[in-house]
Amino acid sequence: MAIGSLGGLRRRQPATGRRRGGGIRWWILLLFAGYAAWQWFGSAETDPYTGETAHYGASAAEEVQLGAQAYQQVLGDAQAQGALLPPDTEVSRQIRTIAQRLVARVPEVTTQLAQRNQQQAPTFYEQFQWDVSVIQSDQANAFCLPGGKMAVYTGLLPVAQTEDAMAVVMGHEIAHALLRHGSQRMAQQELVQMGQMAAGMAIGGMDPQQQQAVMAALGAGAQYGFILPYGRSHETQADQVGLMLAAAACYDPRQAIPLWERMSASSGGQSPPEFASTHPDPANRIQHLQSLMPQALEFHRQYCADQPLQ
Repeated sequence: MAIGSLGGLRRRQPATGRRRGGGIRWWILLLFAGYAAWQWFGSAETDPYTGETAHYGASAAEEVQLGAQAYQQVLGDAQAQGALLPPDTEVSRQIRTIAQRLVARVPEVTTQLAQRNQQQAPTFYEQFQWDVSVIQSDQANAFCLPGGKMAVYTGLLPVAQTEDAMAVVMGHEIAHALLRHGSQRMAQQELVQMGQMAAGMAIGGMDPQQQQAVMAALGAGAQYGFILPYGRSHETQADQVGLMLAAAACYDPRQAIPLWERMSASSGGQSPPEFASTHPDPANRIQHLQSLMPQALEFHRQYCADQPLQ
């Protein structure tokens, strides 16, 4: 009996070692989770433009620097391909005029939206180095990098058709920079990366096939449950702030509706389902813009009393 008991103890020793290893992994997982929660919630601030909670992964000054570096890369590539339009072309002058009018209204729109959300108006945009270039491309696209560097692709011109519609697009892109969505995406990516690292350690005792299956499931969960909804939220916020900016700059915000109808038509209706996209469904986007129109028209009346809409 004594021998059997001792033998039993000896047989259970490897299992005890495995449990101890598993326990260490779970302690590491808990530490990762605690650190991630501390970093995520510790970076939480109220966005003055929307009144919603936001998380930032870089300072405004860092964003300006990163945006300037990325812009130089974009311009260098366009120049090498002979696609960068000279600033004295008619299209470049038109785009620059629209950008200047939009940027000129940033302080007023910032202050008004912050007041509506009972927040102090930010001034970080004063660090922005505003600039805009036009790039020859079939893409119907435009962007505004963190820090205010913009580019418009000529493929957008036939879709926009009018200065008012182009102002809506450019206002939307400028809004991404004002809302600091680049910094928010950095915070999001850091959280996802920490979660992946923690999960990798927690399942270290599984066989390779199980590990692969679990990591694939976690990746899909992060993509569809966190990353894509986050992107759609950013697009909706940029639509709202950008529309107010275009209206305050005395462009017709009503042109946003036919613009996005043309955008949808230009894609041939081939957009993925909303849950699998970083952008809202076109029909939902148009509906949201329609709901914003009374507020946008109010901005237009306030800042453009001498330019009433027909």
